[in-house]
Amino acid sequence: MKITAIRTYIVGEVRNFFFVVVETDEGICGLGEGGISWREQAMAGFIEALTPSLIGQNPMRTEHLWQLMYRCGFFPAGGVGAAAISAIDIALWDIKAKKLGVPVYELLGGLVRDRVVCYPHVPDGTIAEVVSAAKVKANEGWRFVRFNLPQQGQHLDRRAAVREGVELVTAVREAVGPEIEIILDAHTRLDPVDAITLCRELEPLRPYFVEDPIRCENASSLARLDAKTTVPIAMGEQYASKWEFREAIENEWIDYARIDLCNVGGFTEAIKVAHWCETHSINVAPHNPLGPVSTAACLHLDLAISNFAVQEVARVPGEVLTELFPKQVSFEAGYLLPPTAPGLGVEMDEAAVADYPIFKGGDCPRLTRPDGSFTNW
Repeated sequence: MKITAIRTYIVGEVRNFFFVVVETDEGICGLGEGGISWREQAMAGFIEALTPSLIGQNPMRTEHLWQLMYRCGFFPAGGVGAAAISAIDIALWDIKAKKLGVPVYELLGGLVRDRVVCYPHVPDGTIAEVVSAAKVKANEGWRFVRFNLPQQGQHLDRRAAVREGVELVTAVREAVGPEIEIILDAHTRLDPVDAITLCRELEPLRPYFVEDPIRCENASSLARLDAKTTVPIAMGEQYASKWEFREAIENEWIDYARIDLCNVGGFTEAIKVAHWCETHSINVAPHNPLGPVSTAACLHLDLAISNFAVQEVARVPGEVLTELFPKQVSFEAGYLLPPTAPGLGVEMDEAAVADYPIFKGGDCPRLTRPDGSFTNW
C-alpha cells in the first residue's frame, strides 16, 4: 500500500477547523486534524512542503514516517509543524487500523475501560451566569464542570482575576455540591506569584485541577508553583513533542498531562508521552477544543491507557459539522463510548466542504492588562 495524495481542508462553523485526508492506492483513506488555531493556512503550507516526501511511502510505517516528517527539514518541527505532522499521523493510524480491520485503540493496546468520562465547557459570563450554566451541565449528567478564569472585559487585571476566580469557584462549588468536579482554566494568563496566590486560596474548595496557571515556555517555573500549593496542576496543551514534556514529567511538576493529539505529534508521539507519564504517576487529561476527528482520536487514546483521568469535550459529537462528518463517535450523558468500526470511527463527506463558510482569517482574541500591555488570551 502506498500514499497517493494528501488533501487539506479549512472550514468554518463555530470556529475554524483544519482537516487532512490521506489517500492510498488501495482506496483506503485516513482522516486527521491539526490543532494550531488561527494558523490553519500555515499548517496547510507545512503539509504541502511535506507531501513530496510522503507520496509513494507505505502508510503502515507510522514510526518511520513520523521521524521522517519531524526531521526531514533538518530543523526539528515544532509548533505549526508539529500540528501539521499530528494531522497526518492521525490519518496514518486511521489507515492502518482500517487496513487491519480494527478500531485504532486495538493497535494502542486494546480496551482498558468501556467508557470515557468527559468534561464540558461552561460559557463565560457573570458569576450568576456561570453558576446557572454549571448547574445545567450537572443536571445533564456531566460529572465535571470547567470554566475560565474571569477577565475584565477586554482586559485582564491579574490581581482582580485571582480574587474573582476564587469567588467564582466558591459560588460554583456551593451550587453543584461536593460530588461534581470543578476545573478552572487560567489559560496561561498568570505569572507564578499570582498563580501561587490563586491556587493556595482554592485549596479548601478542592478543584479537580487548575489548568495552565502559568505560561508554558519555561517549564522550571512549575517547580516554584508545585512547591507552594496542594492544588493539582494540569499543563501540556501547548507542548509540541515529548521533549517539551520532559522536564515537567521527569520532575513531577504536574499532576495531569494535557496532551493534545493534534499538536503533540499525533498518536505516535502521544502514546509515548502517556506511558512516560505513567512511570511518574501523572494522569492524562487530553486537550480537545477542536472537531470530530480530534474527539475521536482522543477517545481511542483514552480507551487504551491505564493512566487516563478525564477527557475535554468542547463540542458534543453530532452537534457540529454534521453534514461534513455524518458519522461521529458516540456520546451519552457525559461519556464517550468505544467505536467498533475499523479506524477512528468517523467518516467525512468531502463533497460537503462547499456547504461550509470559507474559514475566517485573523488572530486569536487578545487581552491587555490595565496599562495596555499584551497578555495571553
